[in-house]
Amino acid sequence: MMDNQTPKPVILAVDDTPENLDVVRRILAASYTVRVAINGIVALKIAQKQLPDLILLDVNMPEMDGFEVCRRLKCDSLTEHIPVIFLTGELESSSRQKGLDLGAADYVTKPIDPDTLLLGVRRQLNPDLQD
Repeated sequence: MMDNQTPKPVILAVDDTPENLDVVRRILAASYTVRVAINGIVALKIAQKQLPDLILLDVNMPEMDGFEVCRRLKCDSLTEHIPVIFLTGELESSSRQKGLDLGAADYVTKPIDPDTLLLGVRRQLNPDLQD
């Protein structure tokens, strides 16, 4: 049971598809405060101002893809510590490897399985937890 005095961890979900953001919000809202961004530029601004506890990041977005957002987050001393989990429809192992090489903590494929997403988020926010 969560204490009402303890703020919920903040998750920043970044996706250019509003329906995907709605799915993430529904899955996580009971345990986390979910903020959303519709593109990488907005995500970087939010991350620097509000320092979320974790970022869920789509790979394929216009203007700035998720890989570039992750690279910028990891190059900034203010945001480099924030765990990033890529959420993507990309199934190629090279794409997964690129995300991990850029500093992502995990890589979850779409369509999003609620249990997989919740487990990935819990693992990043509570590294001491075991399966």
